[in-house]
Amino acid sequence: MTFRSRLVLVATIAVVVAILAAAAASYFAARNSLLGSMDGTLQADAQAIQAHTGQLPRGLGQTGYRVYQFVTPSGAVINDGGIPVSPDARAVAAGTSPAYYANVTIAGADYRELVTSAGTVRVVTGGVFAGTTRAALQVVLPLAGVDSQLAHLGFILVVVALLGIAFALLLAWLVSHAALVPLDELTAAVEEVAATTDVSQRLEPGGPDELGRLRRAFNHLLSALQRSQDAQRQLVLDAGHELRTPLTSLRTNLEVVRRLDQLSPYEREVLVDDLLTQMGELTALVGDLSELARGEQRPTPPRVFRLDSLVTDAVAVATTHGRPREVNFSLSSTPTWVRGQRDRIDRAIGNLLDNALKWSPDHGVVEVTCHGGVVTVRDHGPGIAEEDLPYVFDRFYRAPAARGLPGSGLGLAIVAQVAEAEGGSVWAGLPPGGGAIFRFELPTAPPPASGDPDASDDE
Repeated sequence: MTFRSRLVLVATIAVVVAILAAAAASYFAARNSLLGSMDGTLQADAQAIQAHTGQLPRGLGQTGYRVYQFVTPSGAVINDGGIPVSPDARAVAAGTSPAYYANVTIAGADYRELVTSAGTVRVVTGGVFAGTTRAALQVVLPLAGVDSQLAHLGFILVVVALLGIAFALLLAWLVSHAALVPLDELTAAVEEVAATTDVSQRLEPGGPDELGRLRRAFNHLLSALQRSQDAQRQLVLDAGHELRTPLTSLRTNLEVVRRLDQLSPYEREVLVDDLLTQMGELTALVGDLSELARGEQRPTPPRVFRLDSLVTDAVAVATTHGRPREVNFSLSSTPTWVRGQRDRIDRAIGNLLDNALKWSPDHGVVEVTCHGGVVTVRDHGPGIAEEDLPYVFDRFYRAPAARGLPGSGLGLAIVAQVAEAEGGSVWAGLPPGGGAIFRFELPTAPPPASGDPDASDDE
């Protein structure tokens, strides 16, 4: 069943239920009104009969158009009107039950002209006194008129209900058609985008209704897809540009290898060192590109671990790298727990330390702190030019002073990406006294309970 058919069906059912409820309410309201009017007439007739007889009469129980009878507490009938005697009537005669109204069937042959073909009449039963004698007076009125009026009303209501259902079907179809025209237009636009893969298209924003909200949400989705597509295209272009230099150097050195027998032992050693250096740079660049390509994907579930322990291990590795230049790393930390992907955060911290090592002078000191989910790394190098500060975390951005140094320009971009993916932030600034300072912050987590499967074991 199509959405249009379901919409028509639901709207029709809602209208049909409302029509049937209104018809039933009208019918029963009219019935109660007619019976209430008849009950008032019966009550007046009962009072008139009691005033006319003044005692418990004997003889025919019919006066004009009134059919009545008296019932004693024992069940005896006076002025038999053909009304069946029930226990409720005897209870009224005995004074143990109040007066009541009921629909009953009588079998009095003398009064056939007063009842319907089914023999149903309306009876009021009330207690009366004649001297010291108690009895129940039952007065009858035929239901033929009421039944006729109710039958006529029922026929009219059925006709009205059928016409209302037909009108509801027509109205539901018209409403569904009008409501689904904008949705059909939106569907056609989405199908066109899917067919052409042109995410630069935009829909009309629409009004403040639900369809307008859907249109704006789809536009936001297209904008996000376009940004992602542009970023991927730019990444490929930048990666191609950055790969060109090491590949050109490798090709040049490999051409030299062809005449390896013409090189002296020293030249061969230099050539091998150059090849290894270029292969190392190429490997690092490919690794950085792979890390950036991961984006916000989570190949492994996040775990709770000690950030200060991770920083301690990273500082130990950086200290080894800085030993040839006698660059020292000083660490100040306190226990702090975070939740995230430990390998990616380790890569980000390592990139910050490598960046500080690259810019630190020989025999310099890099100051590292880790407190409350915040890691700061400060070097005492030349610092960052103010005009370069807004771009230090951009992919492949390299300040003019860094273009003669090794690196791909992706290290700090990876740090920013990891910080965003883990719900944290990163900031770069110029501290007093020179150098540069980087602040990497992650949301803290409570220490895990013993035996927590999501906790890391590096406590």
